[in-house]
Amino acid sequence: MKASLIEVGRQTAHSLSIKEIKENHFNTPFHFHDLCELNFVVDSYGKRFVGDSISNFSSGDLVLMSPNLPHIWYNDPVILEDKSSVTAKAIVVYFPADFLHRLTNEDRLISKIKSLIERARQGMRFFGKTQKIVSEQLKAIVGKNGLNRIIAFFEIINVLIDSKEYELLATVGYNHSLNKKDTERMNKVYQYLMQNFTEHIALSEIATVANLTPPAFCNFFKKRTQKSFFGFLNELRIGHACKLLHDEELTIADVCYKSGYQNFTNFNKFFKQKTNKTPTEYRKELFQRTFQPG
Repeated sequence: MKASLIEVGRQTAHSLSIKEIKENHFNTPFHFHDLCELNFVVDSYGKRFVGDSISNFSSGDLVLMSPNLPHIWYNDPVILEDKSSVTAKAIVVYFPADFLHRLTNEDRLISKIKSLIERARQGMRFFGKTQKIVSEQLKAIVGKNGLNRIIAFFEIINVLIDSKEYELLATVGYNHSLNKKDTERMNKVYQYLMQNFTEHIALSEIATVANLTPPAFCNFFKKRTQKSFFGFLNELRIGHACKLLHDEELTIADVCYKSGYQNFTNFNKFFKQKTNKTPTEYRKELFQRTFQPG
């Protein structure tokens, strides 16, 4: 998917910058920039795209990204439809990749910092104790200024560089071109899919959104996302189905149709391809973990 370059401010080019977001919904387009970004979702939920990774996100989501990694946090339609509530809150920290090791000559520490930045080229989602500690530190850092803010940031990085509680998001082979020529077209496609993926989407329909013929659209989409259109759509739908399976009031059939599938057989097939489990097995394991004693 083509992303646009976002300028996050000259003042951040060689320094630390912190932004607190309180909006009706997250409204930044799919983009990239030349700074590292630590993104903490205080309150919201939806779909997160980092490189070629598609995942659900919810309150507490904590992700570190290196420069020029395309990303977006896109709210689910139910949030977009509610215009009256502040339901998207986040704390975002921007810093240059060399900001930390410019301040030390300790080889061991520099090596650790470089290793963290290198892993973050794929995007790192932190969880467990790391997520809990850093989320509280980020909430506190908003109220700090000057040297106190920088010290608090160093404390956060000190937790992240030694943490083993993370998953890498984008695939190792993900390759992003910085060509911005088709940004507007891809943003239209992206927004249309996010708003309509739970409904039937014909190839001719999405090709029209992109103002291309179906064959041209398939080629265009594959080159920019490194995924086929229908592979991308199935991944988006199955991720949504995994989220819906948490709701005990929904039957498996309800989840199937609410995720955009009209055929129960296809739903089961694609779900197992993506998760290596049937929807029933996935839900059973989910509830076993939820009610495990201790």
